[in-house]
Amino acid sequence: MTATLALEDRITRSLVGAAVGDALGGPVEGRPPEQIAERHGGRITGIVGPWHQDWRTARPIAPYHKGDGHVTDDTLMTHALIRVYEKVRDHLDAYAVADHLVPELIGAPRWIPELEAEALPLQRVFLAEKWIVARLHYGHVDPREAGNGNIVNCGAAMYMAPVGLVNAGNPRAAYAEALDIAGAHQSSYGREAAGVFAAAVAAACTPGASASSVVDAALALAKDGTRSAIEAVTEVAVRYEDFEPALRPLREAVAPFDTVGPDYRAPSLGARRPSRLHSIEELPIALGMLLTGAGDYRRTVLGSVNYGRDCDSIATMGGALAGALGSAAPDDWAKRVGEASRLDLTAPARGLTAVAEEVFVRDRERHLDHAAAFAALTDRT
Repeated sequence: MTATLALEDRITRSLVGAAVGDALGGPVEGRPPEQIAERHGGRITGIVGPWHQDWRTARPIAPYHKGDGHVTDDTLMTHALIRVYEKVRDHLDAYAVADHLVPELIGAPRWIPELEAEALPLQRVFLAEKWIVARLHYGHVDPREAGNGNIVNCGAAMYMAPVGLVNAGNPRAAYAEALDIAGAHQSSYGREAAGVFAAAVAAACTPGASASSVVDAALALAKDGTRSAIEAVTEVAVRYEDFEPALRPLREAVAPFDTVGPDYRAPSLGARRPSRLHSIEELPIALGMLLTGAGDYRRTVLGSVNYGRDCDSIATMGGALAGALGSAAPDDWAKRVGEASRLDLTAPARGLTAVAEEVFVRDRERHLDHAAAFAALTDRT
């Protein structure tokens, strides 16, 4: 079935899958697997409520209603990037972030599920995303270099699924485009992860793709610590067919490349700094869970959620990849997340599908123009 699944179906399953994974992981973000199991009386098997029932006062610095089907900033940023694609209707670059994504963050109030109010997305996104506005809107930095100096984390990678979907079936093109876009937001292995994740999503859209072929495509493009981390994690992941026994071994495999350290809520002094030796944790683990779950949505996402740590982003990536392969999020999960978050989860997919088809036609015309010019230069027909 997945070999012949239409582009719109893959895009829909990927974007809905990413949003649902995000909503499942949000309430347990930052917690280790042991605490998650203790808090919920075992492993999470679906949508759960907030960690603290008094969420408004439990964390006064970040009073967000995580849980009950609410998406987080991962989905808000993904949908914002899709709206940029709908405006530009072509490939994006770092300048598109300055010209269109920044205005989305600071000039268009939207319903923010975790705030239970309409607000500017800037008021919800994390510090690494606020950096985009500070550097581009206020600092007028060259967009291609604006990511330098930012916290190196998964902030850019977490919303790059649309880049892979627009370049469906062409991982190399997705990688290059995502690197350009992410230059406005991230540097070092944070930027690299954005490119590799987009490439993996593009590879997952290829008819006949599997979890293994997606990993192969990621490894064919990944560089430095990102490649090493993916290798280490996926070599462990293939030994397991269930996430439960894989939780600790996957963490042990990625730990040498992760700068945050064992306590996710108390990062080490060397955390999130540029390095050619390190990697974000989220992408390798998402790929590992995709392998452990054999590309099945439910198994991939539940493994990602129960892993803990930055599990909303891990589940966002894992859900996007499984969905692009053709495995859909359970209907009841998607319905509840859409209703709780007050979002039409399929509308962005329809819009992005139309853009992807237009971009493909443009790419084909550009290729034909190039071929004609090259033929004239070489006397080849």
